[in-house]
Amino acid sequence: MNRWIDRCCKGIEAVIALFLALMVVLVFGNVVLRYGFNSGITVSEEVSRWLFIWVTFLGAVVALKEHGHLGVDMVVSKLPPAGKKVCLALGHLVMLYIVWLLFQGSLAQARINWDVTAPVTGASMAIVYASGIVFSVLAGFILALDLYRLLTGQLADEELVMVQESEEAVALQQILGNPPDIAASPAAAHGSKP
Repeated sequence: MNRWIDRCCKGIEAVIALFLALMVVLVFGNVVLRYGFNSGITVSEEVSRWLFIWVTFLGAVVALKEHGHLGVDMVVSKLPPAGKKVCLALGHLVMLYIVWLLFQGSLAQARINWDVTAPVTGASMAIVYASGIVFSVLAGFILALDLYRLLTGQLADEELVMVQESEEAVALQQILGNPPDIAASPAAAHGSKP
């Protein structure tokens, strides 16, 4: 299952890279045409905005799978394993509820805007809201899988804290291979014993 999810995330990353390349071509090409040739790509702004929305939602799926979202782990990381499990289960249940609300709202907006056409491209505005639907389905699956792994005891103790307080702590942890609470503590940074 994990290999299948990893392959899906690699595919999502490739789609994100393609969307970013299209955004660069559209925006840069539009700037060059506008200032150099007094012309422009008519659909550039609209399509670039849509691609940016899709990149944001798809990137959030990959970050969720890699547990790359920032959060407050100051208290949870100090709890015993049972406390960490309870907090993780509660957090995942709340996130699943929020993802469900996002799914309902995005689906309702996509239905409302199905016949509304964009001013420049003439495409359906439901394309914008479909990004929320795709995100909520994929995020719900990832969260449900993490919750299943927690409830069946497949998570190791070091996997019970799935967020990091700062990007610097994550980078330092990856470089040094230390647990995040040791790498991020001021005592460890100054070389003194706690």
